[in-house]
Amino acid sequence: MRYVSTRGSAPILGFEDVTLAGLAADGGLYLPEIWPTLTRDEIAGLAGLSYVETAVAIMAPFVGDALSRTELKLLCEAAYGRFSHAAVTPLTQLDHRHWLLELFHGPTLAFKDVALQLLGLLFERFLSSRDTHLTVIGATSGDTGSAAIDALAGRAKVDIFMLHPQGRVSDVQRRQMTTVLAPNVHNIAIDGSFDDAQALVKAMFADRAFAGRFSLSAVNSINWARLMAQIVYYFYAAVRLGAPDRPVAFSVPTGNFGDVFAGYVAARMGLPVAKLIVATNVNDILHRALSVGDYSVGTVTATAAPSMDIQVSSNFERLLFDLHGREGARLAASMQGFESERKLALTADMLSEAGGIFASARVDADEMALAMRWACQNANEVIDPHSAIGLAAARAAALPADVPVVTLATAHPAKFVEAVERATGKRPGLPARAAGLFEREERYARLPAEIGAIEAYIAERATPTA
Repeated sequence: MRYVSTRGSAPILGFEDVTLAGLAADGGLYLPEIWPTLTRDEIAGLAGLSYVETAVAIMAPFVGDALSRTELKLLCEAAYGRFSHAAVTPLTQLDHRHWLLELFHGPTLAFKDVALQLLGLLFERFLSSRDTHLTVIGATSGDTGSAAIDALAGRAKVDIFMLHPQGRVSDVQRRQMTTVLAPNVHNIAIDGSFDDAQALVKAMFADRAFAGRFSLSAVNSINWARLMAQIVYYFYAAVRLGAPDRPVAFSVPTGNFGDVFAGYVAARMGLPVAKLIVATNVNDILHRALSVGDYSVGTVTATAAPSMDIQVSSNFERLLFDLHGREGARLAASMQGFESERKLALTADMLSEAGGIFASARVDADEMALAMRWACQNANEVIDPHSAIGLAAARAAALPADVPVVTLATAHPAKFVEAVERATGKRPGLPARAAGLFEREERYARLPAEIGAIEAYIAERATPTA
């Protein structure tokens, strides 16, 4: 399998190199040169497989010859052996047509664990045969940071620097990052928004003088291997609800477009997806883009669903690549315009093509709270604010009555105690695997959202390229 940049001018890489690289040298994002496909019989054959067996079957075409199937299976067994549920991502039924796909049974209680537990092991495996020390730089709106830190803490040949917006993540999210005191973990709270943090990360990769001093890599969903791992649970859920003999719809609470793009890839691979519902909060750039073609940046509004408080959705570029006919130079020009003007218009043809698979919804605070209340009162399920946004969009979607609708439950409700308690009257407790979190020492730096300050901090602590 060969990987190309969305902007067309970066080197073509294999799976191992694309995993270690993260962002492409031309500022684009890596994607497979062609989408692998599964036949109807191959999809039907996934029924009854374990999660690990499903993961190997789905990811093997993307991995190519970088790992044998036996090596890939061993890595998956190690990654998903840390999950608290034997099914890894179990389905829970809410009513006659609505389901939750629980993605929060990993060590940090969020869907990011599904990909990042594997990514940490891939880093370790690939670095073991190289004389390279990796400097991982990431930005988090809440869950990526804790999942990445858990996956990489203490691993050889890796340092991780994670930026989060000061005061804009929940207490649980912050503490899951800042109480990990491993010497290779560095937390940075910036005075700004997640979009500011994400822009700083991209700027550091683009700064050749800085990037040339270190072997930089990414754990955000700009890293292809992360998205690859997330494709698996779409197949795992769909075959349990009747695929390939009937289509399944998915509602995905979405900020950075990575999780829902994994569903798009599953559809491109042949999974019968009736619709992918892109559920946003009031930070609705993706809803505006997919409904009326208006991909323009507004002001970030802080909400009770902080992981979705995003205006620039990095992974949307991957969809735009396909919508631009996979012409990297054409997309590069569009993205250059977006980065200077802070807006981009989708053409009628692009909207029509995207509309074949995507729908979208904007869910405000009242609708989010009502969805939490409905799940609690009607299905005895306590869900977090992000999952509630997905559920609100799912219940409002216009879909055929015989299509099951799966809402991705992206975080454990205990990560957002106050919001859940306000909506439902119930105060969810942390599961045993997160016990003692509020008694642990915190350690992090607070810095301005300025690239000079961030680069200086990292340069003092990272291991330079030999």
